[in-house]
Amino acid sequence: METRPIIYAPDNKPVEVYSGVPSFLGLPVIKEKEDLRPYDFAVLGVPWEGGCTYGGYSSCVLAPKTIRDVSTRYSGYLADYDIDSFDILTGCDYGDTVVQNGNYELSFNSIREKYNDIIEGGQIPIVFGGDHSIAYPLIQTLAKKHKKKVGVIHFDAHLDNYPAFGDDLYSRCSPFNRLYQDQNMDPTKIVHIGIRGARNHPRERKEATKYGAHVITTREIKENGYKNSIKKALEFAKNGTDVLYVTVCSDVLDGASNPQGPIDPCGLTSFEVAMMINECAYQGACSFDFVETYPETGGAHISAHTGACFALYFINGIARKRISGRK
Repeated sequence: METRPIIYAPDNKPVEVYSGVPSFLGLPVIKEKEDLRPYDFAVLGVPWEGGCTYGGYSSCVLAPKTIRDVSTRYSGYLADYDIDSFDILTGCDYGDTVVQNGNYELSFNSIREKYNDIIEGGQIPIVFGGDHSIAYPLIQTLAKKHKKKVGVIHFDAHLDNYPAFGDDLYSRCSPFNRLYQDQNMDPTKIVHIGIRGARNHPRERKEATKYGAHVITTREIKENGYKNSIKKALEFAKNGTDVLYVTVCSDVLDGASNPQGPIDPCGLTSFEVAMMINECAYQGACSFDFVETYPETGGAHISAHTGACFALYFINGIARKRISGRK
């Protein structure tokens, strides 16, 4: 029997991108989609970086690995709510999607395939990227199943809805423009929340207005409070929809709270974001992603710890909802 190194087979799809990495929270690792069935949620890593819109390589491909590394110090218990999510829910880690640097078609199709395994299996996906371009194939896949019935809460400092970055339609600055135009999406059910700062292009606000997407700025959140702001966002995103997707870019946080991410001053605190994420899950959100941390830009991995905790606040919101449904 002939064997040959995989380097000689460019069409090979590796089953493991990073070896020796712990699973998220040390949860069971699932290799086959059939084995997802007993679980309530599944973690998925997307170690992908597409076209760079400023500078060069950011190391966001290492974020799923780093978040898993730091997650092993955490449990499912949140003292804020006096609930241990794992008294209510079961979870697993479904590994990483296949990626090939520069190859949008292969990488995005791999994202669609593994994400679809999770939603078709009935699990709630918890996804760690990667850059924010992954929101397009993820939400697109959910929308294909729930045509015109997907609401989106997009936490970010930036609208990420620019028509294209040069010839690149799929970079991290454009995923929501692709979703505005997707035949299975209703852009009026998309809410961009936490928007602020000097790294937005004026064209982006015009695009949101053009397609009827809603914008809630950080200034509005600070003036009206996070509780009123997330209530408003949920009213838009849940109106006439069946499912709710939450996508979080790390730079929705103030730069002081996000040292391994894109630095944007005048942002939200980790408390405000965690509380709003938790409320989204409590109000029925069925999918979550956290993107855009750059592990190689500094020590301590504060941003990775924050991403892991945001996922735990989302999972806790799901658990709280299930408890309330039993009463």
